[in-house]
Amino acid sequence: MSAEFVLLSRTPQETRKLAASVAGALRRGDVVALTGELGAGKTCFVQGAAAALGVTQAVTSPSFVLRREYPGDIPILHMDIYRLDTFQDIVDIGYEEVFDNTRVTFIEWGDAMSPLLPHDHLELEFRLPPADAPTTDGDEVRRIVVRPRGEDWLRRIATLRDNLQPWLDGCHGDTA
Repeated sequence: MSAEFVLLSRTPQETRKLAASVAGALRRGDVVALTGELGAGKTCFVQGAAAALGVTQAVTSPSFVLRREYPGDIPILHMDIYRLDTFQDIVDIGYEEVFDNTRVTFIEWGDAMSPLLPHDHLELEFRLPPADAPTTDGDEVRRIVVRPRGEDWLRRIATLRDNLQPWLDGCHGDTA
């Protein structure tokens, strides 16, 4: 059995709910790399996870400011490196501070800095449906591929998968 698995989300609210389930498995020092297409739900996911981690302020995309920090029961750092061109640009926005044990770090477009990511991290790839895919009530099903990276996440992934059962591809039911 592969450690990688796929989740389905039909609405932004559903993405936030499944993110809250992922947040239940997160601990200080964790890094979550979010990859995928523009508009596929990366920031929406961080909003749900942040709320579950006790962040009370509105979480917005860091696309233009590159990084935002939020206090919470577990503080978070939310980065977006889409507009950065080099690894030096990443270092310049505070790379040294990113991987500490005081918070959870979410990095949108984390695949662009994969050589700099810690060995142990969680990767989530957000996929939009094909352009010709049918929609129901205007909703488009997003596929979220969950990939554990490193031994720590390989040990933790079974529990996370169990927590995400309602959204597993092929097991999708009413999660409202």
